[in-house]
Order: sequence, then C-alpha cells, then structure tokens
Amino acid sequence: MLKSIAKAALATVALTALSASALAADFEFKFQSSDPSGNPNFELQQGWAENVSKLTDGKVSITLLPVDAIVDHAETQDAIQAGILDGHITDVSYFAGKDPAFGLIANPVGAWSDPKTMLDFMRNGGGGELMNALDGEYGLHFIGVTTPGLESLVSKVPLDGVADLKGLKMRAPEGLVQNVFAAAGAAPVNLPGSEVYTSLDKGVIDAADYTVFSTNQAQGLNDIAPNPVYPGFHSLPLVEIAMNQQKWDSLPADIQETLTQSVKDFADHELDVLQKRDEEAVEKAKAGGQITIHDWSQDERAKFRKIAQGEWEKVAKQSPNAQKVYDTLTAYLKDHDLMK
Repeated sequence: MLKSIAKAALATVALTALSASALAADFEFKFQSSDPSGNPNFELQQGWAENVSKLTDGKVSITLLPVDAIVDHAETQDAIQAGILDGHITDVSYFAGKDPAFGLIANPVGAWSDPKTMLDFMRNGGGGELMNALDGEYGLHFIGVTTPGLESLVSKVPLDGVADLKGLKMRAPEGLVQNVFAAAGAAPVNLPGSEVYTSLDKGVIDAADYTVFSTNQAQGLNDIAPNPVYPGFHSLPLVEIAMNQQKWDSLPADIQETLTQSVKDFADHELDVLQKRDEEAVEKAKAGGQITIHDWSQDERAKFRKIAQGEWEKVAKQSPNAQKVYDTLTAYLKDHDLMK
C-alpha cells in the first residue's frame, strides 16, 4: 500500500502550476525520477522529456519530477498503477521485494563489463521482452532501458583481483550486490550513500560500491580512497522508462513509435555523455598523481563473474519470473562468450 497519498496531494498544487504554464498538449503526463534534482542523470532525463515534446510537435508533454517529489522512490510502480503518476524513470531493483526477478535483471552483479552489451541484451537478447512481461503484471508498459554506466569501486587499499576482496570492509547495498561480494570473501555492510564519505574517512570501511567514477571524483571520495577500480566490473544499474499501460494504449501508434525510439536515442546519448565525463575525470585524476587506478584483468573479472553466477542461481529459485530472467540472461552471455 502507498505510504505517500498525502504527499501526492501536497504536490498537486505544484503540478497544476506547471501544467498551466505549459502549452496545451494532446497528452500530458507526469513522471517521477529516482534521481534528485541537480543530479547529472536527472538533468539528462529532463532533456529527454523536453525532446519528446519536440519530436511529437508538442502533442506530448512530460513533466519530470525528481525523486520523492510525489511518492517515495520505491513506490512509483504502485503510484503508476493507481494513476497518481503516469510513468517513471527508475532503477528497477527497487521492486525486488515484489519479485526477485526485478533485482536480477536490474543488476546481475558481475555480468557486464560494457554498458553497450547490456543495452544489446535488453534490445536484442530478450531482456526487453522480460521487462515488459514483468511490468505488465503491475499495469505498466516498458518503453525502454537506460543506464548511467558501469560503477567504479572506491577503495583505500589496492584491489587488483578477487583475492584482494578477502576480509575487505566495504559498503554494499543490501541484496544481490552485498551477497555477491560476501561470497567473494568481502565483509560488506549496508550504509546509506550519505554516510559513505565519513565512513571511509574514519576507517569504518575501506571500500565502497557507490557510483560512477566522475561522481566519486567530484565528491572527493577518490581523495580519501585513492585506489579506485576503473572501468567497473561489478555494478551496472538498469534504469527503465515505463508508464501506465492503459495510458500507453491510448496513444496513437505513431506516437508510441516516437516514444520508443526517443528512449533508445536518449540511452545512447546519456551513455556517451557520462562515459566522456568519466574519461575526463580519470585523466584529471591521473594527472594529479595522488590516485592509483586499478583495472582488473579479464581473468579476474571472469573469476568474480563465476562467483556471482552462484548467487544468480539462488535468486533464480525464488520465483518463476526470476528463473526466466536467469535462463534468458545466461543464454545471452553464453552466446556472446561471456560465461567463462
């Protein structure tokens, strides 16, 4: 049950003001993001929403709101089904409590070493069909997938392979990420993102699964934990753009096609922009001479993936949908020689 109906009512005034100031559109939708206002991801998402209006000649207007603007970040799926929201741009791992399949497809830890491979799986390897079937059980239509890219591991100590994870005190979010690192020998703890910097600084933890390199660098994490692992090997979040199925069905076919293509184009654009920022941040960090970047070999990545596979199998047994995700995912990885 939603915990934020009152919050939704309070947000109505702001939404009304936004709608009144906008040009009349045939279809007006309100979406909520899982990113906060001012975050690079949210700013890029706003660009997508504005582009949709241009691509549809003003027929579709999407008001994009930041995380928790109307409902809590984990409640957007329920809010869309209830008609409080029309759609969302969100990390689908937030819904793993409803079905473990969401957690497995959202972040099969260790599976991806290249974001473009994940996008190909979702577009051409059966992932998109899985997501649409999962979303369909909750009254949503899956429009497409996006991702900010591979996350960089923050570390105070050198990490060059799986053996270095043994006994490592590290922050990792609860669920599959934490389970995989524990299976690899680390000692993961669940800490909110707001406590990562101080916990590293005070020695409570020695490493952290946090976010992409450029954001880590901008927030000063690499300064106090100068042994980052880049490119990432562990976490690549699946962020979906989805909306209410009935409202999707009410759209003309040409607008549906435009929306679908707009998400594909946006995902490619977002990835290019954020990867460039990461590359620039890496070069700046190297030039500073205070940070040592660790790039895991393919053999070490394969060792970690092998450990992760055991955890995927455990998740697969937790629901029929999770088993479908596991079967489709592993088939794709085998076909692309990524299950070594």
